[in-house]
Amino acid sequence: MKLIQTVEVRQIVTERSKRELAAAFLARKQQLERECDQLRFEQKRMEKSGNYPPALVKQYFAKEIDERMEKMKLLEFQLEQLHMLPLGSELKEREVEALVEVNIGDRWEEVTKTRAIIIEDGVVKEIR
Repeated sequence: MKLIQTVEVRQIVTERSKRELAAAFLARKQQLERECDQLRFEQKRMEKSGNYPPALVKQYFAKEIDERMEKMKLLEFQLEQLHMLPLGSELKEREVEALVEVNIGDRWEEVTKTRAIIIEDGVVKEIR
């Protein structure tokens, strides 16, 4: 019989992975900044059109911009934390599902124990 089990994918922190993660965080932050600029532009356009109540327009766009600002703050925090991480530590990258075969006589503890795939610079280093 085969079971589906969740497996953690962990990345070992190296100089290269730190640079790649920092670049990804910065790219996401820049995207959010562009979205805020676009939202401000759309807000001004809608206010000038006069088709919508100004208070509602301002409230809607303020909420949208605030959500993106919070995400940017979180990204800044993650960048700070990334710089403090020592090389060699493991970061949980994501989870994947795997098929695990179960046979009569297998030890249940072994079948159900948490499994992990360890990646270093894009290469599978270890399967636990």
